[in-house]
Amino acid sequence: MSSPPSPAAPDDHDHGRPPEARVPEAAGPVEAPAPYKVARRWPIVSGAVALLVVGLLALVLVTRGQGSLPFAFDEEWMEEVLENRNTFWEAPSLFMNYLGGGFVAVFVIPLLVIGLLLLFRRPWAALYFLASIVASAAVVQILKSAVGRARPEEMLVVSDFGSFPSGHAANAATLSVALGIVFVRVWIWVAGSVYTVLMMASRTYLGAHWLSDTIGGLLLGAGVAVLLWAPFAARLYRERGLPHPPVWKPRPDRALESGPRAR
Repeated sequence: MSSPPSPAAPDDHDHGRPPEARVPEAAGPVEAPAPYKVARRWPIVSGAVALLVVGLLALVLVTRGQGSLPFAFDEEWMEEVLENRNTFWEAPSLFMNYLGGGFVAVFVIPLLVIGLLLLFRRPWAALYFLASIVASAAVVQILKSAVGRARPEEMLVVSDFGSFPSGHAANAATLSVALGIVFVRVWIWVAGSVYTVLMMASRTYLGAHWLSDTIGGLLLGAGVAVLLWAPFAARLYRERGLPHPPVWKPRPDRALESGPRAR
C-alpha cells in the first residue's frame, strides 16, 4: 500500500514562520472577505433611513409655515432649559459653541484630523473623513435655506440664519461616526457619543436651537457618515490591516521587499 504524500516543505522565506503567517509566493492583492463585502449594504440602508427621517421632518416643518413653529416637545424642553439656566452651565455651553462651529469646526479640527491620517499613511481614511465633513456641512446649509425655521427668541449667542437642522450637532455626529468607522475602537464610539450629546444639550441651553433641530442634526450627520462609508468600506478595511508608521519611517512590509534577497 502506497504511503500518503508528504506535505511540501516550506521555502527559505517561510522557514521559522507559523503556518498562519506564511503567505504564498503568488498571492495577489489583499481583498476584503466576501462576508464583509455583503455587510457593506447595511450602511446604505441605515444611512438612507436616517436621511429620510430628516427629510420628512424638514417637510413637516415647511408645511407648518409661520417660521416653522416649534413642536410641543420643543416648547416643553425650552421651558425646562430656561427655568434651570445658571452661570455654572453657561461657560461649558459657550465652550461647546466655540468648539463645534465657526473657524475651529470648519477648518482647524478637520485639517488636524486629515493631516494626522495622512501622516500615519491612511489616505483612504483621510479622503473618507473629508468627504463626510464636506457633505454633511453642505446638506445642513441646503436644509437651513429650504426650511427657513426661526430660532428661539431666548438666544445667548449670535447665530446665522436657519434653525433646522443644527449644524453644530450635525458636525459633532459626523466627526464622531467617521472617526469610529476609521479606527473601530469602543472608546472612540463612547467618547463620540458623549461629545455629540453634550453638543446637542449645549445648543438648546444657549437657546440657539429647538430640541428637534438638534435631533435632525444628529440624524443628518450620522446618516451622511454612514452612507458615505459604503463606497469606502473595502478600501478602509484593507488599509486598516496595513502597518501605519509615520511617513518619515519605512513601512515594515516595504522594508522587507527592498531588503537584500537570499541567494
